[in-house]
Amino acid sequence: MEIIPGLRPEQDRDNVNPYLAKLQPYPFEKLRALFAGVTPNPDYREIKLSIGEPQHATPAFIMEALAGGLKGLANYPTTLGIPALRQAISAWAARRYDLQLDPETEILPVNGSREALFAFAQTVIDGSKPGALVVSPNPFYQIYEGAAYLAGAEPRFLNTLPENDFGFDLDALSPEEWSRVQLLYVCSPGNPTGKVLNLDDWKALFALADKHGFVIASDECYSEIYFDEAHPPLGGLQAAKLLGRGMERLVMFSSLSKRSNVPGMRSGFVAGDRELLKKFLLYRTYHGCAMAPPVQTASVAAWNDEAHVQENRRLYAEKFAAVTPLVAQVLGTGLPDASFYLWARTPISDTDFARRLLEAYNVVVLPGSFLAREAGGINPGTNFVRIALVAGLEDCLEAAGRISQFVKSL
Repeated sequence: MEIIPGLRPEQDRDNVNPYLAKLQPYPFEKLRALFAGVTPNPDYREIKLSIGEPQHATPAFIMEALAGGLKGLANYPTTLGIPALRQAISAWAARRYDLQLDPETEILPVNGSREALFAFAQTVIDGSKPGALVVSPNPFYQIYEGAAYLAGAEPRFLNTLPENDFGFDLDALSPEEWSRVQLLYVCSPGNPTGKVLNLDDWKALFALADKHGFVIASDECYSEIYFDEAHPPLGGLQAAKLLGRGMERLVMFSSLSKRSNVPGMRSGFVAGDRELLKKFLLYRTYHGCAMAPPVQTASVAAWNDEAHVQENRRLYAEKFAAVTPLVAQVLGTGLPDASFYLWARTPISDTDFARRLLEAYNVVVLPGSFLAREAGGINPGTNFVRIALVAGLEDCLEAAGRISQFVKSL
């Protein structure tokens, strides 16, 4: 080991970002620790419904487009992405939301929404202002919290509870706290609740943003998983247009992962406020996160096609129609507004439920408390589990039957 003169080895090891110490283990790390020492019942094969990883088949035409783009590996990709990709995304936004997005200034391709949601906070948070806050729903996608901490801000959580129809309690923060908010993460359709914000919800959020000057980051990665073809979920940029306002201090994040069953491609986009995207592009140019050329080629094909997305929704709708009543008979749950999760209330602690369900019936679900933080004196994920209906219909029905047997045995 090299010793730096005048510096003790233990001091050298301490030269890391102090904000890293604030990060909690990821939910699936907690799940592994929870399951340590558990031997699943060998009479049952494993059915994993814990992770939101689409398991429907990737469409063949997307894989063919990916292979057809391999010649692009001979070139460095640009952070801004190829014009054809930005134009395909603009055309999709016009079809889906009736938006007219400028592909040159209002769209930025990204390597999936996860890395973009994290990096965006590093771009917009002004760490020189003391007491910077980042607000997110609770339960929430843990990237929001980590992004806040590593940008030098503190997270604040708005509990989304069934008695409030999983809506935001905007009065949970004081006026003084709202005055320090620099970024608000919104997830609609929500993870894990499936809640879709309506126009009145967006109107209230926009009013707060106008009053206090914070940025809204709208995470819409589940926007294409819904149950009524005639009523797709409302998007943030779409809500702004319907309310007669522009896109100032507003960006949306979308992804192909759930829409097109290509989580391994890591392909999505950010769209909205052109001034924010100009700064975000500058950040990403240094970040070194340009999308690989073959992935861009495949993404163009995916955004240009809706038939495979409609078939994907049909498969999810079939599963939810069959499985939701079975689970609802024994756990407190119901059909979500959208997304592919059941958010189910448990008769015992969520951690005990998940552990004992694995041991007795070899079904894996995620404890809700792992997806939330204590706020207002409660952890809103306590006594809930998230059930991801991502497996095939047969497996989801089998899992529902085992869950029913398990609950009846308690």
